[in-house]
Amino acid sequence: MVFKNHSVWRKVAMKDNGFVDWTSLPDDAMIQLFSLLNYHDRANLSATCKAWRIVGASKCLWTSLDIRGYKFNITMAVCLSPRCVNLQQVRFRGAESADAINHLNAMNLRDISGDSITDDTLTMLVSRHKDLRCIQVGPDDKVTSGSIKAIAFYCPKLKQLRLSGIKDVLADSINALANYCPNLVDIGFIDCLNVDGVALGHVLSVRFLSVAGTSNMKWDVASHVWCKLPELIGLDVSRTDISSTAVSMLLSSSRSLKVLCALNCPVLEQDITVNTVKTEGKLLLGLFSDIRNVFSDWGCSNEIMTWLKWILSHTLLRIAKSSPQNLDYFWLKQGVALFLSLLQCSQEDIPEMAASGLATCIFANEGNAIIDPGKAEAVVKNGGIPLLLDLAKSWEEGIQSAATKAISNLSADPNAAKTVSDEGGIGIFIELARSKNRQISEAATGGLWNLSVGEEHKAAITEAGGIKTLVDIISDWSSDSDGVLECSAGALANLAANKKYSTEIAIAGGVQLLATLINNCKFRGVQEQATRGLVNLAAHSVRNGPNAREAGALEALIQLTCSPHEGVRQVAAGALWHLSLTNVNREAIAAAGGVEALVTLAQSSLNASQCLQGMVAGALWGLSMSKANSIAIGREGGIPPLIVFAHSNSHDVHEVAAGALWNLAFDHSNVFWIVEEGGIPVLARLCSSSESRKARFMAALALAYICYGRTNEFAPTGTSSENTSKSVSLDEARTTALKHIEAFILTSSDPQAFAAAVVSSSRAALDQAIERAYILETGFLRCSEAEIGRFITMLRSSSSILKAFAAFALLQFTDPQGRNAVYHASLMLDAGAVKVLRAAAASANEPVEVKIFAKIVLRNLEYHQQETLYLV
Repeated sequence: MVFKNHSVWRKVAMKDNGFVDWTSLPDDAMIQLFSLLNYHDRANLSATCKAWRIVGASKCLWTSLDIRGYKFNITMAVCLSPRCVNLQQVRFRGAESADAINHLNAMNLRDISGDSITDDTLTMLVSRHKDLRCIQVGPDDKVTSGSIKAIAFYCPKLKQLRLSGIKDVLADSINALANYCPNLVDIGFIDCLNVDGVALGHVLSVRFLSVAGTSNMKWDVASHVWCKLPELIGLDVSRTDISSTAVSMLLSSSRSLKVLCALNCPVLEQDITVNTVKTEGKLLLGLFSDIRNVFSDWGCSNEIMTWLKWILSHTLLRIAKSSPQNLDYFWLKQGVALFLSLLQCSQEDIPEMAASGLATCIFANEGNAIIDPGKAEAVVKNGGIPLLLDLAKSWEEGIQSAATKAISNLSADPNAAKTVSDEGGIGIFIELARSKNRQISEAATGGLWNLSVGEEHKAAITEAGGIKTLVDIISDWSSDSDGVLECSAGALANLAANKKYSTEIAIAGGVQLLATLINNCKFRGVQEQATRGLVNLAAHSVRNGPNAREAGALEALIQLTCSPHEGVRQVAAGALWHLSLTNVNREAIAAAGGVEALVTLAQSSLNASQCLQGMVAGALWGLSMSKANSIAIGREGGIPPLIVFAHSNSHDVHEVAAGALWNLAFDHSNVFWIVEEGGIPVLARLCSSSESRKARFMAALALAYICYGRTNEFAPTGTSSENTSKSVSLDEARTTALKHIEAFILTSSDPQAFAAAVVSSSRAALDQAIERAYILETGFLRCSEAEIGRFITMLRSSSSILKAFAAFALLQFTDPQGRNAVYHASLMLDAGAVKVLRAAAASANEPVEVKIFAKIVLRNLEYHQQETLYLV
């Protein structure tokens, strides 16, 4: 907290020796300082020394209490009760907090505001606090009309009663208010299902009445009765089905009525005669009105304006939350501007509701997941972001929370995010993220999450100490603080997508912290973001890999493959896929039980989403690059689900499944499982009809391995007849496979270009042949020494189809554009491939495809040799 007179107080507290003794400040200065703190910080500061304990207990500091952002229970209430003798106002949220209020012993309580309260708790509250003047509760469907009777009996001094979300407000309850609360001037039965309109006509003291959102009002009767209320000057019927006839009756017949608020009333707005309704000099407000000029052009008493601003703020907030269709024009024309105007109001509750409404209305209507760029632009152009940032520094936590949430949501829009950053929003977010108020911390960390999407903001967040702050927050908050933890983990995950910041997160202990978070917090969103963070950390730095293993991250990720939430399983599988791309991680995953877990996940994902299927297939593909893991996957039953995934219509799924089956087919023991589970037809289908050339190539690779396998070395044991049957089955499979391999080779060949290349071995002729043959997407594929050796051996095969395909595959793996081409060329040169390739290229008996592909591979090897010599 920064205080305007900080330098003055510092001089007062300065001793002769140059040290600052804050305890020497005058009591009035300390009381002013304490007044700027929330109750949590006041209590903590009071505990530092005896002098401040006395100051912190001053009765003037405890006239109001806002506990909405804290976990407030009976124990805390008992601790605070000695300070609450003069407590007059309490704002709460949740049933536990409501129950605890009775233990504050605040016998002078005047004002309560909260939600999620029951009949019994509300009755207990009003029975113990009979001096209540203002009660604002809801929305609560657990409160009944019986509580209204209790309020009437126990609170005779009541002036304001606003209840929302009640099912039935019955006549006897309203009559009790009329009989026992003579000073009741402000009544709100908002978003209630049934309200007895006739009984409201008996509350003769009422000056302001709101039935906004009421569903089943008999307007012809109600309007006739209400126009006779002698003191009624403000009436709110917004979000109801009131008719123009009822509006006309109220405006023309009520002598006292001055303001009728009817925002978002569909029946009224669709009535073409609404513009002909005579207002008799009174103010009628609807979406068809120019509401912006009300505050400046319409003269009225402070009493009316105070009520009207509350009604407008509340109604606009409710409209924004309900997301009615076809109101974009209203928000752009005047809704956003109204919210910004109300933000500057000094009246209690108004800026908070305005900020909350602004945070909500800027979303597009479709699912409320995307910020509407037009609305965000309207906020920026009208100076809304500086206004919100100022409110975010308020000492009132309700306003602070709402404003921070609005800025956080705006930060999801790239243009608004730039303004937030330029206006110092990152520093404010980082400061507020440390708040012990859950709502404020969640809103601030959410803002950092949104801003960290943009690369241009990541450096600023890091330089301002954002990484340490986020790591500390995850460490400090309990595992049930799902909103704060999800936003913090999401921000770290975004920052970890950058290699530089990924390293800083790892150094700060982020890897271990995220792994612990995954284990300890069972909320879906938290687990998804923490897992995503580990994925990004593992993807960028070799250093992060070992750290991840030491911190137990692998065990946490493997455990999440059993999560009840599909989204969590998907992210966990994706993380393991990324990690499995390095040899060390691959073996560590297997040692931690990852093979068994992923096979189990694959088996349970046959009807899951394509995203999950693709992730688990990718993880198995990564693990299968190890011979031991490949055998284990086959043994554990991983081949059947991969065959199912390979049959998927999604090329993203069947592509990675084909890659996994390619690796698995290299091992002889897996070939029979692929054949037995119907893998040949599936691979053949991919090889001939997939839209992905990479998938077709990898399917052909798997088929080639199957065709080249030495069946006498891996045929399963069994009776003679069983072995004969399986041998026949494999022979048939090999015949089918060769047929589709040949077809694939032909689709990758250009007869005219090949014929020209046979006649001339010029670079131009070979370049023309390569154009159709090379598959750019295969450039990242990496083969082991054993696999390269198999392709070289395959060049000596008696099958011309396998020879052609082996040369075709080596062409892909050695093309200079490939990421691993140099590595593959080195393996081939060491294995003596040049001699074999030259023989194939020069043979008069080989098909043209074998010759041309072999020539291209030889040229690739020559290129890599020259490059190596050049570098040396």
